[in-house]
Amino acid sequence: MKTIEKIDAFRAESALLARPLGLVPTMGALHEGHMSLVHRARDENATAVVSIFVNPAQFGPGEDFAAYPRDMDADLARLDEAGVDVVFAPSADEMYPDGFDTYVDVGRIAERLEGAARPGHFRGVATVVCKLLSIVRPDRAYFGDKDAQQGLVIRRLNADLDLGAEIVMCPTVREPDGLALSSRNAYLDAEERGAAAVLYRALTIARSIMGRGSAEAVRSAIFDILSAEPLASVDYVSVADAETLEELDAFDRPALVSLAVRIGSTRLIDNIVIE
Repeated sequence: MKTIEKIDAFRAESALLARPLGLVPTMGALHEGHMSLVHRARDENATAVVSIFVNPAQFGPGEDFAAYPRDMDADLARLDEAGVDVVFAPSADEMYPDGFDTYVDVGRIAERLEGAARPGHFRGVATVVCKLLSIVRPDRAYFGDKDAQQGLVIRRLNADLDLGAEIVMCPTVREPDGLALSSRNAYLDAEERGAAAVLYRALTIARSIMGRGSAEAVRSAIFDILSAEPLASVDYVSVADAETLEELDAFDRPALVSLAVRIGSTRLIDNIVIE
């Protein structure tokens, strides 16, 4: 496995890589959710590339950029064991050199939910993914369903700018109690970790009652479950069109049920799609 930090060096190497090429973009601190993407990329492509880059452009003021978990040595060991061919691990100065002043705004799909709660977040995500797809030129790029809105943003970016990758969305990997795997779970202490199970419990209730009430009734039921957890503070609960993210009144099309909740000081997101 090769580790490359410079864009020019990666481009020189990429000319020698067998196709098809699969890319898994990550911010490191790898867990089994990331590794499920890596294994799929390894299985479906002649070459598997993983990027590790904690992207400062997607963190807002007061967010956890400086504290975001990092463990490059452990990440590289896991990726080597998984049979990854190349790791692209650029620095912030490499991706955003002096004078960098071009950003990507995806539009309406990025203005709702996480876009409203975290202004500028998706501009940072879209910009770094655009750069990664342009540098790596993958045939396929792999992302997790846990970040469902991010997946919609990236699909729109890829289509509108003709970046040429197949965007592959992969199922959320969960703990036995349903908590979606996330690098930010490392911030939770034991009591908070127990409380965090309320996110999936609330989503499960949504699935069970969707046929017996309106979308608003589902939102209300989810909010009530989350609010009953003393350590939980709700940012938003959404029942929206799974493609446009417009809030629904009735379940007359596939719905993305999503939520953002703070457990203590840690902000967690999760979702399910109801067909």
